[in-house]
Amino acid sequence: MKRPRIAVAGFQHETNTFAPIPTPFETFKEGGAWPAMKFGPEVTETLSGLNLPMGGFLDEGDDFDIIPILWTFAEPGGYVTDDAFDRIAGMIVDGVKQAGSIDGVYLDLHGAMVTQSHEDGEAELLRRIREATGPALPIAVSLDLHGNMSREFFERASSVAIYRTYPHVDMADTGARARKLLREELTRGIPFAKAWRQLDYIIPIQAQSTRREPGGRLYAMLPGLASGAVSSVDFVFGFPPADVTDCGCSVFAYGTDQQAVDAAADTVIAALQSAEDELHNPLVPATDAVAKAGQLADSASKPVLIADAQDNPGAGATGDTTGVLAALVDGGAQQAVIGMLWDPETAGIARTAGKGAEIDVAIGGRFPQLGTGPFKARVRVEALSDGQFTFTGPMYGGAHASLGPMAALKVLDRDCDVTIVVGSNRTQNADQAIFTHMGIDPTQQAIVVVKSAVHFLADYEPIAETVIFAESPGANPCQLDRIPFTRLRKGVRLGPNGPAF
Repeated sequence: MKRPRIAVAGFQHETNTFAPIPTPFETFKEGGAWPAMKFGPEVTETLSGLNLPMGGFLDEGDDFDIIPILWTFAEPGGYVTDDAFDRIAGMIVDGVKQAGSIDGVYLDLHGAMVTQSHEDGEAELLRRIREATGPALPIAVSLDLHGNMSREFFERASSVAIYRTYPHVDMADTGARARKLLREELTRGIPFAKAWRQLDYIIPIQAQSTRREPGGRLYAMLPGLASGAVSSVDFVFGFPPADVTDCGCSVFAYGTDQQAVDAAADTVIAALQSAEDELHNPLVPATDAVAKAGQLADSASKPVLIADAQDNPGAGATGDTTGVLAALVDGGAQQAVIGMLWDPETAGIARTAGKGAEIDVAIGGRFPQLGTGPFKARVRVEALSDGQFTFTGPMYGGAHASLGPMAALKVLDRDCDVTIVVGSNRTQNADQAIFTHMGIDPTQQAIVVVKSAVHFLADYEPIAETVIFAESPGANPCQLDRIPFTRLRKGVRLGPNGPAF
């Protein structure tokens, strides 16, 4: 029996439609927390062994002949430009055509891509691939837990595997599950029976962590549902800061018997409905968060962690708002570090001045429409970095960071002890190496503030006394009933037990 020939490609973007920064083609080329755009053999050479779906797919067995096309990722941000989407989608479609006679396709996608012209970028990509391959070719897809999925996407994909952890420590495992589903479909020779369900309320991103309940038990139930006639059951929690019709949670089930697959999907939807009252995670105003952190730090043996959740670059925010920073300084925080603020200009000024120099800076706040302006202070340059280092935490671990010039700046002209880490390429702080590679040991701080929403928990929560989620201006709005949605489907509720749209 000949080995199946499988074309593989990755095209990942999480689009925050409220973010002020569009996502052009150049951003996909750059890399940052993840590798830069890779083509052909570079895909297998670079991604094998990494905690990415493509890495897991490639490493799961040796029973396919792999035809790698491309893999690309851009830091979450605003709308993907039509130019970027058309160019990358075009390269993938051309690669599928040039692969010749193939038995299937694997796509490493996100699930929340929105382009200037398409609410569901993944569905449009699949439509274009289907135009080239026809409707019958098996197409297996892996998705981020934060996908906003449409029926059109569901109908065009043959099978879907979705992350089951948030923080996403199982990305490679998800790619491996996608390969197993593709292998099963190819072995059986007939399409899966499949089911799709959509939840009637949107879940706040701060309530979605699988390190908390009910997220932990909801995802833990999924493996037990895959038995007998059911091959796989998964669900996306959804990505709230996206003004699209299908924003929110949906369930995917696959197997050999339609009745069994439908029952499994219904079981998950019922569990999500039953958990509605638990899916709340209110934020604490920044000034209160800093005050509480200071009080706890006085008697704590570990650092108190504050998440600047609404300015999380990992959800498309700018990473440069200064609300929590100002609260730290105004509150007289001691032995505190905050990072990473996206500010290439300040990083460049610090690099020119040199380590030990005292300089006047205006940090961040370049998007006043988000509610904060620059933070002005006199600082001392404590450390400098070129932003090239290896991540060490469970999510990014092993990946090479390329964050551009970075600086650690100690505030001098205020009654506080606060160090600010700034960098040139926007990314969320989900890995201690962002601090440690600059000589800052988070375990020796009283207060640690990260620009992240949930991913930081995997690497930081084990070293923390407690975690406080702060409410401060940013482009990742977490209070769902305050988000100016215009395109949601009628009747979906804005948060658990929230008002209907």
